[in-house]
Amino acid sequence: MRNNLVLSLALVITSAIAIWGVWDTNGLLVFVSRVVDVLFESRGWFIMLTVSTLTIVCLWLIFSPYGRIKLGHDDEEPEFSTISWLTMLFAAGMGVGLLYWGSAEPISHYLLISEKYPASKSALLALFITNFHWGIHAWSIYAIMGLVIAYFTFRRNTQMLVSAPIRKVFGKHIWTQIVGGISDLSAIVAIAIGVGGSIAMGVFQVQGGLENLFEIKSTGTTLALTIFSVLFIAYILPLMVDLNRGMAIISNTNMLGATLLMLFVLLVGPTHYLMSAIIESLGEYATSFLPHGFRTFTFGDWQTRNWFKSWTLTFMVWWLAWAPFVGVFIARISRGRTIREFILCVIFIPTLFSIFWFGVFGGIAFHEILNKNTHLLEVVKTDVNSTIFVVLESLPMGGLTSSLTILIAFLFIVTSVVSAAYVLSMFSTGGNLVPSIKIKLVWGVILGALGVVMILSGSIEAVRAIIALWAMPFVFIVLLLMVCLLKDLKREVNNGNR
Repeated sequence: MRNNLVLSLALVITSAIAIWGVWDTNGLLVFVSRVVDVLFESRGWFIMLTVSTLTIVCLWLIFSPYGRIKLGHDDEEPEFSTISWLTMLFAAGMGVGLLYWGSAEPISHYLLISEKYPASKSALLALFITNFHWGIHAWSIYAIMGLVIAYFTFRRNTQMLVSAPIRKVFGKHIWTQIVGGISDLSAIVAIAIGVGGSIAMGVFQVQGGLENLFEIKSTGTTLALTIFSVLFIAYILPLMVDLNRGMAIISNTNMLGATLLMLFVLLVGPTHYLMSAIIESLGEYATSFLPHGFRTFTFGDWQTRNWFKSWTLTFMVWWLAWAPFVGVFIARISRGRTIREFILCVIFIPTLFSIFWFGVFGGIAFHEILNKNTHLLEVVKTDVNSTIFVVLESLPMGGLTSSLTILIAFLFIVTSVVSAAYVLSMFSTGGNLVPSIKIKLVWGVILGALGVVMILSGSIEAVRAIIALWAMPFVFIVLLLMVCLLKDLKREVNNGNR
């Protein structure tokens, strides 16, 4: 009964959002923008406090006695090799976002910061802010979510649901049933909206790449919807069969392609300059990331505060929206790892890769800008979707690398949607690890409809605002799940069951 209720409510809410967005896109955007602005203005401090708390708890768990506890039985060994495990971790957590924002985000921050500071300092600060958005704080959100699900599923034998830890720790009461149901429902809606936004972001990037590669003038939504139609077919077909292993291979291949692309830019571009940028940005990040997590820019001017809301707060809530999806994926592949190993690898390896990635793509952009080639600044202002392709065109074999980027972006979206449809089907059927094809197809269609809504919005800012609104409830849920984890870990150690 409860499972049917959660499924029905989830389908109604997500379908209603999709219908509203298709029927009255501007009306939805106006509503979302106003509500998000009010929430960020009044609760921005709480979002930053929450994310910083999750980060500090993760760092503490590494050195605590709980670090020795295994995610599974004491004698279990990891299912995947460490290299394969790390590759899948990173592919699940970031995907197409790295491609989209590789050069665009550092330049976007530079545009504001350079109004207040010298160019060289502005470039370093822009890279720091970018690394903060994609670094330890982001991965701490994923780590806590994945750790909670993995611990309770593999060690405490609960269902792989967001609500399971709440009922396990606090018992089966009316309030835990209600809160648990709301938690599962919120997770489903957050995942659906978050993945819908990623579909739009990926489509925008593929559109920008095709327009840049074939010198097509801006086509508006026509080309975007055409790309989406091809994408829809590409991800619906795998939902009809069991392709879990195939999706993992594609995901790992994507990460290999992205890594090779990064190394190509590093070696063909000004290598010494880019390596210097990476090392300097790493040092800046290592010394400042914890204090920055408590910055709310309370005393900044309106421009700075708007920037803080539209970037930092939006990114933190975006990671929260993806946390249930990524958490389940990370949990499923992490059985047999210790808590210490889990947190160290989940947080620090992807963070180091991100710093390297943005150091390369942000660094080469700043190499152009600081040498008085300001064309990239105009590109970010007028057509942010094309930024990475303009960067690649300045290097040898620009056409080939741009084509590879388009392919990687497309495949990243396919694997994300297929994986998300599975997780949504599992959550909405009470943790069923083998959901029916019918349910997966229903979620595939709804994710597509939400993607269309985001595409029709026509802007990445609107996409981020929509995601931010529907992910806000999960700020409270993730804190409750963290409390469940700490209470049960304390109980286990006190009972001597290590």
